[in-house]
Amino acid sequence: MEYGAVVLCGGRSSRMGLAKATLPFGAEPMLRRVVRLLGQTVGVIVVAAGPKQELPELPPEVRVVRDRQEGRGPLEGLYAGLSGLPQHVDAAYVTGCDVPLLVPAFVVRMLELLDEYAIAVPVRDARHYPLAAVYRRSVLGAIKTLLAADRPRPAFLFDMVRTRRVTADQLIAVDPELTTLENLNRPSEYLRALARAGFTPSPGVLRAFAGKSADP
Repeated sequence: MEYGAVVLCGGRSSRMGLAKATLPFGAEPMLRRVVRLLGQTVGVIVVAAGPKQELPELPPEVRVVRDRQEGRGPLEGLYAGLSGLPQHVDAAYVTGCDVPLLVPAFVVRMLELLDEYAIAVPVRDARHYPLAAVYRRSVLGAIKTLLAADRPRPAFLFDMVRTRRVTADQLIAVDPELTTLENLNRPSEYLRALARAGFTPSPGVLRAFAGKSADP
């Protein structure tokens, strides 16, 4: 069985105020960093973007697919991403483009924990993390049904198919601080993540953030 990865980046980045996929993180845009880290664990990567979204340059082997419609949430991107996987890939780790502190060993562990389930999703303090989860291609039918019924919440999908809830205790051995679960939505979160990684923000980004509340 071969696994892949899907990166969703079709969100509007409204709380960040800048496009997260192209936001610099060290010497590379955030999306490219996430793709590079995923490349340490899987050989097939699909990026699911908005219909007209601009993306940074990506490695030629990365396939880019587009959401059919905007504003339909992560299930729309999940449908596009899983549909874009080659037929020989049975399941994929799915993440957003805004997790620059992703730990590759976390991805490997989640793939191992999929076992015979259709989905494996981390749960921490009663919160599910659908963008740090593993999905089989076989859930495409269920996703299509939910989208047609205008029920775009991933929680509905977890109730429809056989889903394994993975506890934090099962993951801390490979990611002690669980930074893989920390997606960045606000400027303050981005700046803290940069500092943790040993990077400084560019003057241009700081100017763009000027006047914004730390947590809008």
